[in-house]
Amino acid sequence: MTPKTLRDQILQLSPNQRLELVEEIWDSLTPDQVPVPEWHKAELDQRLDHPAPGARKSWDEVRKTLRDRGE
Repeated sequence: MTPKTLRDQILQLSPNQRLELVEEIWDSLTPDQVPVPEWHKAELDQRLDHPAPGARKSWDEVRKTLRDRGE
């Protein structure tokens, strides 16, 4: 099967089916299979070394805020 044929078949799936397929493909990857550009690493290092000023929220607080928005 050619990549074009596979793509054409995928595009015939419903949006929900395509999303499920994307999730399955993403979950099949391991971190060492996903390249991270050096500029991403440099940006992360910069942000860790110099965090933005202001109030900080814990992960639990962020999660609660997101859950409350979904209601």
